[in-house]
Amino acid sequence: MPVAELPEEEERARAVEVIDQWSARELARDSALVAAERQEVHDRTASHRWYLRFRGEEKDYVTVWLTLGQRTLHHEAQFMPAPEENAEAVYRYLLRRNRDLYQMAFCLGPEDAIYLMGRVPAALVDEDELDRIAGSSLHYVDEHFPTAMTLGYPKLYRRRPRR
Repeated sequence: MPVAELPEEEERARAVEVIDQWSARELARDSALVAAERQEVHDRTASHRWYLRFRGEEKDYVTVWLTLGQRTLHHEAQFMPAPEENAEAVYRYLLRRNRDLYQMAFCLGPEDAIYLMGRVPAALVDEDELDRIAGSSLHYVDEHFPTAMTLGYPKLYRRRPRR
């Protein structure tokens, strides 16, 4: 797919429009998206940030943060808090899972919480890419959350019964 070179402001404005339209469409239909909020960022780290809250299966909700930077769209979802037990086993499990994830990876974030993160060029942001980001985030969380939580919180976490 050829990529058109756009000036940064035009590229960002186009990405903002696509994300706003996509989230409005998803909210209007009966999808997993239950809430969307956009914020303008004024600290020069990004231009806009979205909080997209999805209904999950293994977790009640999965929130995906989209952050539009100068030339990229960064996306992340908090996967789980820092493990209380068996941290090495949790990290080993998630690092091994990273090889099977498409354009995303499990990473350590603030307070050693575990996040699912990725980044795409702003010029490539379209509805298909947003569908991929949302769908993959939900799928990877639902697929790996039970095992990671069972390892990291064996006394507290119990997997939900299948619906």
